[in-house]
Amino acid sequence: MLTQTTSRVLDPGDLDAALAVLGREPVANAFVTARVQVAGLDPWRLGGEMWGWYEDGMLTSLCYAGANLVPICATPRAVRAFADRARRAGRRCSSIVGPAEATTQLWRLLEPSWGPAREVRRHQPLMVTDRMPDPALITPDPHVRRILKDEIETIMPACVAMFTEEVGISPLAGDGGLLYQARVAELVGYGRSFARLDQDGKVVFKAEIGAATAQACQIQGVWVAPEYRGQGLAAPGMAAVLRYALADVAPVVSLYVNDFNTAARRTYRRVGFQEVGAFTSILF
Repeated sequence: MLTQTTSRVLDPGDLDAALAVLGREPVANAFVTARVQVAGLDPWRLGGEMWGWYEDGMLTSLCYAGANLVPICATPRAVRAFADRARRAGRRCSSIVGPAEATTQLWRLLEPSWGPAREVRRHQPLMVTDRMPDPALITPDPHVRRILKDEIETIMPACVAMFTEEVGISPLAGDGGLLYQARVAELVGYGRSFARLDQDGKVVFKAEIGAATAQACQIQGVWVAPEYRGQGLAAPGMAAVLRYALADVAPVVSLYVNDFNTAARRTYRRVGFQEVGAFTSILF
């Protein structure tokens, strides 16, 4: 048994202890929890390592180190240990993302060796709801529906446009978009990709339910085609996706949004989402 403060790479035998840590903050940790519940802690299946921080022999903090570096329930001492490990390993991730305080501290320690970042988004409100909006205020868009498995080619251009607009680079770069297309297809296969199509079959609104556990799920990839913006599609579309999420996926629905995206924040508040915290994202 570990009897001092230390960090190490977790293995499949640590699964129950890791899930206990993740379960302390089911909304904020939904992304990593969902991956761990499916893949366990085997690095090959998980797509990265899970680092653990122990105090007096007890696992108290985690850090997922894959395509993203994600501190989880990380105390200041744990963040310092994770930063030391990340510095020694060298940067392999495309972003650092997680609860604002721990992520900001982690980046402060890593920036001298990993910087500069392409972009730092210091305050991304984490928003949550567990109920549908007042139907007198917002009616779910009846034209928003699940995307079918044979409609992946229909939804893909909208997904690429959203990602490029949001992140600043195309998801088709590097591997030609193979991983991104696989993720889109995965969500379609799970029945968690939603859209409204116009009379020509073009996507005018879309969103996905990304991370999902029994406790919470996360809406992501919300997008309205540029030529349809300002026409009031976003709030009814979000209400429709929220209805699917609450009925079929989890009792609590979350999302996080850039603080400078005032239109999106206003839409989410209209649908009933309330700010409960904040994330920070460091993009490379």
